[in-house]
Amino acid sequence: MTRVLADSVRALFSSLVIGLLANILLGFPGAAAPYAAYLMDARTGETLYSQNADTPLKPASLTKMMTLYITFQEIEAGHVSLDTMVTVSRNAANQAPSRLGLQAGQKIALRYLIRAAAVKSANDAAAAIGDYFAGSPEKWGARMTATARQLGMKHSVFKNANGLPAAGHVSTAHDMSILGRHLFYDFPQYYNIFSRRSTDAGMATVVSTNRKFLDSYDGADGIKTGYTAASGFNLTASAERNGVRLIGTIFGGTSTPMRNQKMTELLDMGFRKAKPGVATVLPKPADPEVAPAVDAALLAQATDEGTPEPADSAANALVSSNVATSLRPQARPDAPAVNVAGIEDAVAEVTANQASAAPPADSLDGQAAAIAEGVTVKASAPEQPMTLAVETVKPPKRNTPIFTDENAKLASVPAKPEVVTRVSTSSANTWGINLGRYPNSIAAEKALIQIQLAENTTLGDGLRKVVARGGGYDAVVMGLDRDTADLACRRLQSRAIQCFTMGQ
Repeated sequence: MTRVLADSVRALFSSLVIGLLANILLGFPGAAAPYAAYLMDARTGETLYSQNADTPLKPASLTKMMTLYITFQEIEAGHVSLDTMVTVSRNAANQAPSRLGLQAGQKIALRYLIRAAAVKSANDAAAAIGDYFAGSPEKWGARMTATARQLGMKHSVFKNANGLPAAGHVSTAHDMSILGRHLFYDFPQYYNIFSRRSTDAGMATVVSTNRKFLDSYDGADGIKTGYTAASGFNLTASAERNGVRLIGTIFGGTSTPMRNQKMTELLDMGFRKAKPGVATVLPKPADPEVAPAVDAALLAQATDEGTPEPADSAANALVSSNVATSLRPQARPDAPAVNVAGIEDAVAEVTANQASAAPPADSLDGQAAAIAEGVTVKASAPEQPMTLAVETVKPPKRNTPIFTDENAKLASVPAKPEVVTRVSTSSANTWGINLGRYPNSIAAEKALIQIQLAENTTLGDGLRKVVARGGGYDAVVMGLDRDTADLACRRLQSRAIQCFTMGQ
């Protein structure tokens, strides 16, 4: 009897030891991190669902979204380019996995660090970016926190560039959704990086940590995953269906499949709830030309590794913070919505067209070129004559280089006059559509004329404009009523051309 009891005790002890070792090796999968979820209508910032969404928790690699946001600011401000060579710091080379494999003193193009941080979620790549711009994790964390305040992220405090565990490094599901919205609307020319399943990171081809969700959910095109033992499985995701775009964040998933399933349920609920045809209200971006002030208090906070967790991060982790609506970011005056589809293709296409012979005068390319030169053009359909006039207005001076995330090295694009292409109309209608932001006015003019001619039935009476704004050129058609704008966007979307309606 005694022997049987002893064997039972030894077996129980062995099971406990094995279980403890497994938890240590696997990051305590059985100890669930606090759960939080948030979903917004990205067009307006309106809250569609909220659970513990303002409770400060561990963001893990969702942190890299802020590192990339500031990097895009630096590029747009003209301080660096995608081809800027970055020297890898010793701190970056010593980061824990996931890693690209950087070595201290190595030089690598910024574009490859961006790709590795966004797609592979490489901790060494993100740290190399932060150390390059700020000189230390502490100073970079302070700048990240200051930028978060500019964007309306009220509960986020950052201590490093990649989200590896650090005392006091916290964010919320609500804040990360706000950041995701800014990435989409403030930097559409770079947003495509978040939908890539794989990419060339210079040293290696890296594979997306988010590819399973991107492949499984219809309309998903980003944004970022995150995981540590303390945070659980996190995800900020964006998806678009029929002109409705949603952004959601989940903290504290217990596994990748569970996290993806919860996000699927969240987005499905949002698409049932969100109304189509809602005008986009653009968020007010942080100033890309001026780095936010990093005051002494923020720097001290970032330097203090002993900073305690916010009082409500654990105690209130399971307290629901449901709210009816979120604060909507202030819209920029007269700012149209942005189309993120096809920007890279447009750059390549325009570059090729500029290097080739002039297109036939009666082709769409020829008509677009003619309009750019101020020539009157008539539609080929005799039953729908269309006479276009051109007038030129000087925009604010901007010397920022324009870059795209491709291997080709692009030169700076000088500022050009704002070109307004229009037909005469006495309509007082105040709705319109946005057909995209393009890297230069030629690309915007070409896209505008091609789409206009293809959809002349609905857009024939609209006011066509190419507007220089934010380092790019928006192609818009104004002077429509709401029904016409909605119809035009639906017809364009049916051809896989993304389109946003605008209301004034």
